[in-house]
Amino acid sequence: MAAASAGKVVCVANKESLVLAGPLIRRECARTGAVILPVDSEHNAVFQAVLSRPALPIKRIVLTASGGPFRGWKRDRLATVTAAQALKHPNWNMGAKITIDSATLMNKGLEVLEAHALYDLPSERIGVIVHPQSIIHALVEMEDGSSLAQMGTPDMRTPIAQCLNWPHCSDVGVPAMDLAALGGLTFEEPDVQSFPCLELARRALREGGDLAVALNAANEEAVSAFLSGTTGFMDIPALIERAMDACSGDEPEHLDAILRQDAATRRMVRAWLQA
Repeated sequence: MAAASAGKVVCVANKESLVLAGPLIRRECARTGAVILPVDSEHNAVFQAVLSRPALPIKRIVLTASGGPFRGWKRDRLATVTAAQALKHPNWNMGAKITIDSATLMNKGLEVLEAHALYDLPSERIGVIVHPQSIIHALVEMEDGSSLAQMGTPDMRTPIAQCLNWPHCSDVGVPAMDLAALGGLTFEEPDVQSFPCLELARRALREGGDLAVALNAANEEAVSAFLSGTTGFMDIPALIERAMDACSGDEPEHLDAILRQDAATRRMVRAWLQA
């Protein structure tokens, strides 16, 4: 927010700032002329696709998800998951918290909320598709029925360099795709029954108010407890839903209100975990 207030070009490398305070940051950018460049690979892919046809209206954007290490698993099996298993992501080498978010599909839920903040689209115009190869990072559907896909080797150097060099493009050592070696690309619908975090994020977007703040805070506390071995994998969405149910539904009007809601949610979830 301080950088936006100063009118800077901001490369945003996290989801949480826009999940918690997207409308506030957008208003500040509009006031000062600050620019937000998304480093997150999916949103950077949308950004690149949109730039290629800036004058045409977007019908829908589709974010891709790898499906994480438990793609195809059902709830009963997921209840037995350990932190060591969840930390083994098939495609990306990331920090512990975001790797767990990928395993629960909360990472994709946060990206849906982030996409709304960046592109001002409602939930029904932000799609999610499971794409295990992680080659297509996002698609932008146009009104004429065509789709623009941004593709590339799954390597975070690409979106980082794209933002740092914007509007230029340079070689940063990422190898080009070998489509013949890939053999094929596959897609499937996300299983929101087994991985309810994605639908919880959509609920936060639909209902608005302070639900996104509660969702993020509860998720961080629940993931921390899971990594420490004090709660189970399927307890993560259960704790998030409980925290969201306890929300007032009021829209935070300033950063202090967001920070108070964040702190209150964390205290509440910690009390539940201790009980």
